[in-house]
Amino acid sequence: MASTVTSKSSRPGYGQLLRTRGAWTFLLPGFAARQPFAMLTLSLVLLVQHTTGSYGAAGAVAAVTGVSMALFAPYSGRLADRHGQRAVLLPGVLVHALAGSVLTALALAHAPLWVLFVASVPTGASVPQVGPMVRARWGVKLQDSPLMATATAFESVTDELTFVLGPLLATALCTTVDPAAGLLTEAGLTLVGGVLFAAQKSTQPSVAAVARTHERHDSALSIPGVRVLIVTFLGIGSVFGGMQVGLAAFTESIGEPGLNGVLYGVFAAGNMLSGVVCGAVVWKAAPQRRLVVGYAALALVASGLWTAHSVILLAGLGLLVGMCIAPSLITGYTLVESLVPAAARTEAFTWMTGAVALGQAAAVTAAGQLEDRLWDGAGFLVPMAGTVLALATLVTLRSRLAQPHAARVVAGGAGRRERVALGER
Repeated sequence: MASTVTSKSSRPGYGQLLRTRGAWTFLLPGFAARQPFAMLTLSLVLLVQHTTGSYGAAGAVAAVTGVSMALFAPYSGRLADRHGQRAVLLPGVLVHALAGSVLTALALAHAPLWVLFVASVPTGASVPQVGPMVRARWGVKLQDSPLMATATAFESVTDELTFVLGPLLATALCTTVDPAAGLLTEAGLTLVGGVLFAAQKSTQPSVAAVARTHERHDSALSIPGVRVLIVTFLGIGSVFGGMQVGLAAFTESIGEPGLNGVLYGVFAAGNMLSGVVCGAVVWKAAPQRRLVVGYAALALVASGLWTAHSVILLAGLGLLVGMCIAPSLITGYTLVESLVPAAARTEAFTWMTGAVALGQAAAVTAAGQLEDRLWDGAGFLVPMAGTVLALATLVTLRSRLAQPHAARVVAGGAGRRERVALGER
């Protein structure tokens, strides 16, 4: 299906988006509050591996944290839709900062592995879902505006930027300051950024308006297309988790652990740069088709990671993998906008981020076991398996990504052209 967007004039750029009145009041604290998300898993892996000497144990602890986050994130999103972001965010960041500090202390005290598992549950469950909340605020600011398509791309680019800076910061802190410094910094940034973001009350979605639209509304999970996207995002999470463990093990095996953050930064930089380009392009192909093609490219490139045995080759493949991820993420979030009613959109976005976290958690566990039991770099088999399985599901069930919600908006009259452009940019 062709896009209705046919000229640059109908697709505003990033500059116009960032001049939206009041946008910076939630963008800056939102960026600080979401930065820790990219630090958490790697900080945990490096800390627990340091205290136990096992990547398998480190991966398992990180996996419990990721699973906990994935299970609680949609519930957090639904509460935010119904009761307001501030009411959910403030207690959440306080719990997360405390839980992260306790987990750090237990790891340094060489607590039994089961104790670390228990402490990981509240740490993951309380991770603030700032990214979905920022996307929901854009929806309030830009309702029925063609700028919303640009905002969708911009938020995906921002997510990728955090995955450039987060691993670099976590690696630098854990390898040059102290193994615990990464996790403690993550907890501190979450607390400060989350409180500042929650203080921006004027830009959060209206609880009263959302409550009216929630009448007779089911969970976003009841939409078939959302379930297909969850599987797709699980595969993307497997790339993040497998890369984190695989790169950490590879750089340690060659005696250069400091290169871990650099190599992961190259991977994330490719992700961010392709996101910038993807968001600036006026697409004519339907988003369903773009998602299948982009995901096929991701699976193909990810399947070559385990064959890399040099820093240069691994950096090159990592860059290509990163460049393939952003288009899939951006297109997936675009489909959420068109598949899901506004009243459930924060919940839907948290299902997506939760799926990435769950895929990452499973990948960290599997990759850690492979690194311990097989050869250095065996963890890179996980991104290959995850993306290939997700691609098979996507190709088989791609018809479920049809956009009934966009059609309903068109039928409703006001703002119809803008919403079609958003769903099929």
